[in-house]
Amino acid sequence: MLYDVVIAGGGPVGLFLACELRLAGLSVLVLEQAQDPRSPLKRLPFGMRGLSAPTIDAFHRRGLLDDIAALQPGKQGLMGGSAAAGAGAPRRPAGHFAGIQFDAENIDTSKWPYRLPGPAGTSLAAEMEQIEAALAARATTMGVEIRCGLGVDGFDPSDEGVTVRAGGETFRGRWLVGCDGGRSTVRKAGGFVFAGTDPEFTGYTVQVEMADPEKLGQGRIYTPQGMYFQSRPGTIAMVEFDGGAFHRTQALTLEHVQGVLRRISGTDVTLTALQLATSWTDRAYQATAYRNGRVLLAGDAAHIHSPLGGQGLNLGLGDAMNLGWKLAATIRGDAPAGLLDSYGSERHPVGAQILDWSRAQVALMRPSPHSRALEAIIRDLIDTRDGATYFADRVWGVSLRYDLGGSHPLVGRSAPDFELADGTRLGEFLRTGKGLLLDFDAGRPLQALAERWSRRITYIAGDARDRLGLSAVLVRPDGIVAWAGEGVPQHEEAAQAASRWFGNPEAA
Repeated sequence: MLYDVVIAGGGPVGLFLACELRLAGLSVLVLEQAQDPRSPLKRLPFGMRGLSAPTIDAFHRRGLLDDIAALQPGKQGLMGGSAAAGAGAPRRPAGHFAGIQFDAENIDTSKWPYRLPGPAGTSLAAEMEQIEAALAARATTMGVEIRCGLGVDGFDPSDEGVTVRAGGETFRGRWLVGCDGGRSTVRKAGGFVFAGTDPEFTGYTVQVEMADPEKLGQGRIYTPQGMYFQSRPGTIAMVEFDGGAFHRTQALTLEHVQGVLRRISGTDVTLTALQLATSWTDRAYQATAYRNGRVLLAGDAAHIHSPLGGQGLNLGLGDAMNLGWKLAATIRGDAPAGLLDSYGSERHPVGAQILDWSRAQVALMRPSPHSRALEAIIRDLIDTRDGATYFADRVWGVSLRYDLGGSHPLVGRSAPDFELADGTRLGEFLRTGKGLLLDFDAGRPLQALAERWSRRITYIAGDARDRLGLSAVLVRPDGIVAWAGEGVPQHEEAAQAASRWFGNPEAA
C-alpha cells in the first residue's frame, strides 16, 4: 500500500500530526518503536506536563481538551483559565524560570489585548500518559494506522516518495515525517545537519526510599556542587555539572544515585531503595533545516534541549499543528507556492528561541558565585508586575507571533476566541481543519471571496460580543490570523491573503 504520509514515532507529536493529516483526508501510517508506549515516567509524580497557550488553543480548536480531561483521574489535572488572581487572592506560583517562581497575582493580563477569555486558558497541566492516550484514541477513531514495535531502521527517498524499512518490513509513503525523538533515525539517515551546544550537566529524576530523609531539604536547593529539588520525600530531581558525562553511559544503580545525591547535597544521606530513575542533560541542538526533499522533521527529532521549564512537548505539538495542514495541501496539489517551506521558516525561529531560553536557565543554575548573583537579580525582577508578566508571556507562549507581514498587529498571532452573538465561538469552527473567514459586518464582497475558496475556507457572518475593533478576520487552518480588517474591509487585501495561504481558488 502507498500511504500519503508515513510518520516515524508514535508519541504525542507524531499522533497529533497524524490526526491533522487525517482531518484533511490523507492516508497515514504511524510506526512506533516501543511495543508498549506506556511508562511510569509518563505518570505522576514525574509525568505531569504543563501545556502552553498555543498547545491549549490547538487542542481546543480540534476538540481534544475534553478528551484529555475525561482521562484524568477525577479531572484534577486540568487547570485551564487565566492564571491572573483576583484581588485579595493568596499568592500562588504560576510558573518558573530556572526554579525562580513568578506569582499569578503579579501577572498583568491587560498586556495581552488579543487574548479573549474562553474555554482555552493560558496554562494547563495534564499527565503525559493521558495526553498520549487521548491522541492515540482520536487517531485510531479517525482511521490512522498505528503499528507498535516497529522502529524505522532506514529509508530510501526518491522524487516520487519514500520507501521505509522498519522491523524487517517495508512501507511506502509519498512523504516521511520523523517524529522519532532526540536520537532520531530519520534525522540521522536523512542527512540533516544537527547543530548546537553540548551539555554542561547530567540531570537525574529519581524516586527513592531513604533511611534518613531529614538530612535533605525540601524545595529547590543550590549547593557548590549543583542543585537538587525535592518536591516531596523521596521524589527528587538533581543536576551535577559533569559535562553530561554519565547520561546513558551505564545503568542507574542505587549506589550511583546515592553517590551523586551525596556529592550534590553535601550530606551522607542513605538510600534504601531505588524505585524509579532516569537521566537527562542540557544538550541543546537543532536541525538547521526541517525538510530535505520528501522527508521532514518535527518535535524532538528537529530540536532537543533540557526539560527545564517544560517547553519541549509544547514546541513539538506546535510543529505538528503548523505542518499538518501545509503538508496536506501540498499532497492534495492545491498548495500555493512555498507553503510547505513556510513550515521551516516559521517554526525554526521558535525552536531557536526555546533553545536559548533553556540555555539561559542553565546559566542561572551553574554552581558559581556569578550565577548566584545573577539569580538574585532575576528574583527581584520576576517579583515585579512587569517581570512576572514577561516571564508568564514567554513560558506560556501567549504572544507567539509568526512574521507574516501585514500591517495589523494581530496578523501572525493566534486568533482570539471570539464569542459570536449566538454563543458560538471561533474555536468551534476550526474543528473541520479548514480556514475561517469571520465577517462581523456580513459584507457581500467578503462573502463572495469566501465562496471562491469554499472548499478550504468556512465563512461565518455575524457580530461578536467583543470584536476588538475589527470588521473581519481571515484565519488559517492552524488558527493563526492571516489577515485582519478594521473599518471598511479591504477586499483586495483579504483576497491577497487568501491566495497566499490557500492557493488558486480554481484548484479547489
